[in-house]
Amino acid sequence: MTDLTKDNPTRTLIRFALPMIASVAFQQVYNIADKVIAGQYAGEDALAAVSASYPITMIIMAFALGTNIGCSVVISRLYGAKKYTDVKTAVTTSFFLALTAGVTLSVVSKFLAVPILKALHTPDNIFNDAAVYLDIYIYGFIFLYLYNICTGVFNALGNSRTPLYFLIASSVGNIILDYIFVAVFGWGVAGVAWATFIAQGVSSILSIIALIRELKKIKTDSKPPVISSSALKKILILAVPSILQQSFVSVGSLMIQGLVNGYGSSVIAGYGVAIQLNTFAITVFNTSANAISNYTAQNLGSGNIDRVRQGYRSSLKIGSVISLPFIACFALAGNIIVSLFLKAPTDLALQTGREFLLIISPFYLVVMIKLATDGIMRGAGAVGFFMASTFSDLLLRVILAYLLSPIYGVRGIWYSWPIGWILSTLLVVFFYLKNCWLPKNMRTKE
Repeated sequence: MTDLTKDNPTRTLIRFALPMIASVAFQQVYNIADKVIAGQYAGEDALAAVSASYPITMIIMAFALGTNIGCSVVISRLYGAKKYTDVKTAVTTSFFLALTAGVTLSVVSKFLAVPILKALHTPDNIFNDAAVYLDIYIYGFIFLYLYNICTGVFNALGNSRTPLYFLIASSVGNIILDYIFVAVFGWGVAGVAWATFIAQGVSSILSIIALIRELKKIKTDSKPPVISSSALKKILILAVPSILQQSFVSVGSLMIQGLVNGYGSSVIAGYGVAIQLNTFAITVFNTSANAISNYTAQNLGSGNIDRVRQGYRSSLKIGSVISLPFIACFALAGNIIVSLFLKAPTDLALQTGREFLLIISPFYLVVMIKLATDGIMRGAGAVGFFMASTFSDLLLRVILAYLLSPIYGVRGIWYSWPIGWILSTLLVVFFYLKNCWLPKNMRTKE
């Protein structure tokens, strides 16, 4: 466990963020492996089916990530203030919330998945495979939820290495199972889904065991309550806006997926590859932003405002270094990377993936600034300002996609990304410079 209120901010953030970044990198590697193995061994339609399901799985993921953020920020503040009894209560309360929400959302998703696929006009040649993939994926939602809670708690305690170890093992296991189920057994899209289900399940159970051992190291004067309505309220105050933010982003992705679906399975396949690569990059940037969230929460918990500002500047430097390799790879070698996903790809699929990456990747520096600033807002509990910047980005992208696609075709959809990023970044940086992120009781100190 690491105290983020001490030592040089840049060194502290690098040590804390690197294991987190490596964790999500491995997580994205096995998501990418799903698509590579599906495309290489089950064909372009199988890849398109997994890709068409992706925005729906993002909605499921939104609830897990939102709860992760809520519990992580609350526990970080309590840990920074050295309220260890409250820390343990907040952890067990978080798991109660995760179990309740996980079971409920699994049941709801079971009934809504197919109607959503129909509403998105998923092409007939990939519809059944997409439905099969989602049917299996939904069963593993509870594991996904619990794992994200574990990761949020570990990060709140300053321990970003343990989740990395589990994700490495999970990613390697997922890739091996992908190959066995799809290439050897010939299970197609169902094999991809079962590989993810098993990998997530094992990783979730092992993470819970490791977290219990970690919490035993924290000594308290009294036995912490298992569930606290006060802790639950604090978590929900942060989790609900984060869930809404993540969900609206996912709904926006669904709407854009609906537009893309109208251009046929080859465009869907190319877009599916490119959006997965883009997600890889954005997830890495966002993880760096999550590090500054935990850093901000701990330092505000200890009342150190200046150290938060120092950490923000350090986060921008770290993010800039991280973003440059993605820009270079996607802008200069996008065609080669996209071709790795497909066996005998159509020209249209390759062109779609290459153009998407070429248009959006030069703006990753802008995204990095936005996400780092969002991280300050989230860690400080300024969820209203955080949501305002996020929703402006989402609304602009969706509206522009629908306005520009009739004029420029599918390329018009891609143009909406950088425009939305630029305007929403200007907004959230304005909020930061105006000290909107500072808690009211600390603004008098400025």
